[in-house]
Amino acid sequence: MNEAMKPIPLYMPRTYLTTESNKTGSWRFLRPRYDEKTSPCSAACPAGEDIARIEMLAAQGLFKEAWETILRENPLPSVCGRVCFHPCEGRCNRREFDAAVAIHSLERFLADTAIRYRITPEMETRPAQQRKIAVIGSGPAGLSAAWFLSLLGYACHVYEASSEAGGVLRWGIPAYRLPLNALRHDLRQIEALGVSIYTGRPVGPDLLADLKRDYDGVFIGCGHGRGMSLQAPGEELPQVGEGLDFLRELRAGGKPSCGGVSAVVGGGNTAVDVARSIVRLGGKALLLYRRRRQDMPAFDLEVEMALEEGVELQELVAPAAVAADGDGVVLTLQEMKIAGEEGGRGRIVPDAGKTRQVRVERVFKAIGAGAAEPWHRPPEGAPGLLRLSHAVLVHGQPGAVTAFGGDLTNDTRSAVHAVASGKQAAMAFDTLFREGVDAIVPKLDSCRVGGGPSLSMEIYMGGERRLRNPHVVRFEEINTDHFQFASRVTQPRLLRDERIRSFEEIDLKISAHLAMKESERCFNCGLCNQCDNCFIFCPDTSVIRDKDHQGRHINYDYCKGCGLCVVECPRNAMSLEEEKS
Repeated sequence: MNEAMKPIPLYMPRTYLTTESNKTGSWRFLRPRYDEKTSPCSAACPAGEDIARIEMLAAQGLFKEAWETILRENPLPSVCGRVCFHPCEGRCNRREFDAAVAIHSLERFLADTAIRYRITPEMETRPAQQRKIAVIGSGPAGLSAAWFLSLLGYACHVYEASSEAGGVLRWGIPAYRLPLNALRHDLRQIEALGVSIYTGRPVGPDLLADLKRDYDGVFIGCGHGRGMSLQAPGEELPQVGEGLDFLRELRAGGKPSCGGVSAVVGGGNTAVDVARSIVRLGGKALLLYRRRRQDMPAFDLEVEMALEEGVELQELVAPAAVAADGDGVVLTLQEMKIAGEEGGRGRIVPDAGKTRQVRVERVFKAIGAGAAEPWHRPPEGAPGLLRLSHAVLVHGQPGAVTAFGGDLTNDTRSAVHAVASGKQAAMAFDTLFREGVDAIVPKLDSCRVGGGPSLSMEIYMGGERRLRNPHVVRFEEINTDHFQFASRVTQPRLLRDERIRSFEEIDLKISAHLAMKESERCFNCGLCNQCDNCFIFCPDTSVIRDKDHQGRHINYDYCKGCGLCVVECPRNAMSLEEEKS
């Protein structure tokens, strides 16, 4: 070999010096940081549940911790895991990938697991206050107000006119949707926190005056107690009844006679519940709605199952008259037609001259309801009236500060919106007593989840997740390269023939294995779940894991700001910001 071509040995000198003095972070003009944001499901939840965190905990089998995370924002997980219309799933980013996470089924699973194993929650509470609050009505709004006020340290006494607490949850929703054991479990949890519930204690104007004298605050959440009129001749006949009265009789253990065909007038959840209950009692149900099916305010799934169970739906008809016919009645139905669109619903008008008649055994009205007593509603134009998104506060008058909540102050009438109403009222009471009335609106605005109408009690109380960014993570901000397609869990249900023979609960519990697999499908949008992509992909080993591996931070002495950690974060839980001099 030519001498000139011989390889020259490369000698690397040994050293015991460190390179830590060469702090290459001075090259950086962009700074990565951990920046947990808001998941769209949480922003869509009226109760403001931290859903991404709930699913992250459930995926690890930390069911108790996941359930307690729900309780921080919603005291009725057993109820809402069954009757909530789950708007969260409609905003789930996973929909754009394969299918939305079954958040509703998972909440019900966590609540049922707590029931099965008799788990006692460990809730953070504030020191006891000297003030006490009276709550009138033990529906979801009243129970929510009492729960959150108790967390804030106030003594709460709930006054309920009926023999058992729960309001519409106890008396207005059939057992096949909400069994009593589920409701009673949530009630026991609320009472275990220190809330006193007095049943069989109806409140009238005289007792209300006493409560305003003896308490620092009064929350009124009486809901809708009086049905609306059909405005049709003959509706006073004994064969015509209220749908809510029918459901109440059922929940009290009665079995109303429903032989033959019964007509149910309305298109909301109450109307559908009445119709499906009639089928279970052995009758036939005719559901009459003045608009189209797509305009019905009832939950889509409930309507679908009603039709599957044999309920007959007639659209674009309105009762014009009721006439006695032996033991039954003849309904004269005015046919309606679409005259245009307004607010996403069809604007309807009578189709002149077009009527038809139908004979039925009974008629049930379920076209809406109003306040049973004038004082159940907030006083319009009263001095010191502060109207919030879900509740109304009246202050500066003689006696206790008064708040109104529930269906009478919510545009959307659902259990979860009632929970939101009670929570907002509790925050308003506390802020008023601590900081004054002028602080209420800015204080509550600072607790909004994702800048929307939902409020977070954890933010209000300064909890672990109080500093999350209000930015709502979009699907385009998710790094889907790190996820695989996975089928959504199928909610197990009783078969149709099993459903219509009894009032047994329709939806069945999923297994722990399926619950964990389904929770793993969650993107955990905006939430760091310690996947360590930032640690793995960092070319400068600038990502430092805490000793317990529960936290991550960046060593800016060596981080060059390449942004690779931010790009490879699957969940958009990191951000890049311009380096400040």
